[in-house]
Amino acid sequence: MKKITFILLLASCIITSFQSEYTSLFYKPSYFPNPTYNFSKNPLSDEKVLLGRALFYDNTLSKNNTISCASCHSNYNAFSHTDHALSHGIYDSIGKRNAPPLINLAWQPIFMWDGAINHLDMQALAPIHNTIEMDERIEHVVNKLQATTLYPKLYYNAYGDSMITGENTLKAISAFMLTLVSVQSKYDSMRLGKINYNHQEKNGYLLFQKNCSNCHTEPLFTNYTFENNGLKQDSNILDIGRMFITKNRNDSLKFKVPTLRNIEFTYPYMHDGRFKNLNEVLNHYINGVVKSPTLSIHLQNPIQLTSNEKVDLMAFLLTLSDRKFIFNPKHAYPRDIFLPERRN
Repeated sequence: MKKITFILLLASCIITSFQSEYTSLFYKPSYFPNPTYNFSKNPLSDEKVLLGRALFYDNTLSKNNTISCASCHSNYNAFSHTDHALSHGIYDSIGKRNAPPLINLAWQPIFMWDGAINHLDMQALAPIHNTIEMDERIEHVVNKLQATTLYPKLYYNAYGDSMITGENTLKAISAFMLTLVSVQSKYDSMRLGKINYNHQEKNGYLLFQKNCSNCHTEPLFTNYTFENNGLKQDSNILDIGRMFITKNRNDSLKFKVPTLRNIEFTYPYMHDGRFKNLNEVLNHYINGVVKSPTLSIHLQNPIQLTSNEKVDLMAFLLTLSDRKFIFNPKHAYPRDIFLPERRN
């Protein structure tokens, strides 16, 4: 009997693990590492993801009901923004950094350009509480949501309780963001053996592996570390990067390595959005790197690329575009649930 019970428990664990990685809400390819996010503490469900999606697009999260998460993280730009270099917030405030794309967050161990947040469930608090982003408090957000006719129903569907809490609000937003999995690019098809690269893409792939892969590690195309990539400090912003959090001089001018997935859609580039296109980015690494004590060890020598090699490398980078992800209606504004009654 004990043996049978053990087998059943083992089978249950295997099934649970399988379901947590391969569902309609979340998918992990075989060549991906295991996620860092602990799904057991925030299990995904259709109802919770729908609630989080509604919250993500709702201006109620800001003090004067004008700014939502989607204001800076557009689904058509891989959940980044392209209309300005620096993020814009409440009362036409201008931030000091570019909004990064929200992609494959279940694998991301730390958040923000400087690593200020170490858990996805806490990430939304940063923009909500920031005075130049949403300038709100989570307790005020909860009160506003509780006063609507829509949200108590959505919370009940997601949690079995219509009483809204800050914790459930943040976990619902996380649940939606966890579904933002981008794994259907041409690169992914190549990894799965479904297609072959053309000559230009193959050459670009080799150039990428030689010059870029130390920091932009496959298959996530980031190693989630912090690097000084040789940018001249903006004299107006004076952003010191990771050092602002750690107070360690060795972290001066270091920023989190961004993913290159969907890079076609996430311009402008760098933490301050200074480069408008990929050509400018490559030119920086070829002849624009500024030497400093904390410069990445991978950039001590300039990257050498001919004009043709630059074109080949960009051809490879375009294979990281995932249009199915970009235009997935499940990620878009939930028009159907935002009825007029919701503002009551």
